Amino acid sequence: MRVIAGVYRGRTLKSPADTKTRPTSDRLRETLFNVLAPRIDDSTRFLDLCAGTGAIGIEAISRGASFVTFVDKSRKACALIEDNLEHLSIPEGETEIVCLPAETFTARTYENGWDIVYFDPPYGLDYSTVLYEFGTAESTLLNPEGLLVVEHHSKMAIPDAVGQLRRWRILKQGDSSLRFFERN
Repeated sequence: MRVIAGVYRGRTLKSPADTKTRPTSDRLRETLFNVLAPRIDDSTRFLDLCAGTGAIGIEAISRGASFVTFVDKSRKACALIEDNLEHLSIPEGETEIVCLPAETFTARTYENGWDIVYFDPPYGLDYSTVLYEFGTAESTLLNPEGLLVVEHHSKMAIPDAVGQLRRWRILKQGDSSLRFFERN
């Protein structure tokens, strides 16, 4: 795996030794960031939820996001993300790593929400609990003009509306799909 564009372009990332983590392909990451590019600048707060290797959040930092939060329940994944951040010499003040399940993380209240959230849980997982947290009127996760992107298996049924969130775009590539949600 490598960083596709930006400050860290071409730099390699460490991959997990096991097959439990399914890294997002370079091609799908490139497609994703072609859509996200107009929304990323030096004030963008990015949340990589179920971060795995951290490749998505690292790509966001490389392309100019000001701050990235990486969340994964696996201690091995969190250690791998930390290794990748150190390998690229990304300053500590630009990132944080939270080792929690997505359901626990999203159930909390936050003072500062995120502008872009990328949610890529293991395929086959029930997405509804986490999606519901983003869609509630009380949610502090997504900033008012924020964007939630959900990666899922193309055959998996994901609703087009969740509470106050509505899907505005779907991109399919092979077995994977990206579903983009915004607030009403």
